[in-house]
Amino acid sequence: MQLTPRHIKLLKKLGHSLNPVIMIADQGVKASIIEATGEALRAHELIKVKVRSEDRSSRDRLLQDLCEKTGATLISQIGFTALLFKRNPPNPRIDFKAQP
Repeated sequence: MQLTPRHIKLLKKLGHSLNPVIMIADQGVKASIIEATGEALRAHELIKVKVRSEDRSSRDRLLQDLCEKTGATLISQIGFTALLFKRNPPNPRIDFKAQP
């Protein structure tokens, strides 16, 4: 699914009130993190991820790696927190057409 600027704006709005469901430390993106992120994305489509790494480039690499391995799209990243989205075609939870 190709996200338009309107979709991204809506996802940021919806993600504002979410709490992080995945925490990543400096050890990197392990199989258990990938599996947990995949399950959370299937269940919710839009999740927050907290990355505990002091180095900005390290955080960026970890998030890029996680997105590649789960097929998610990075919607936004502010500090240690990122917002990820992945559409669940059999059971979509976010209806873009119903939003103003």
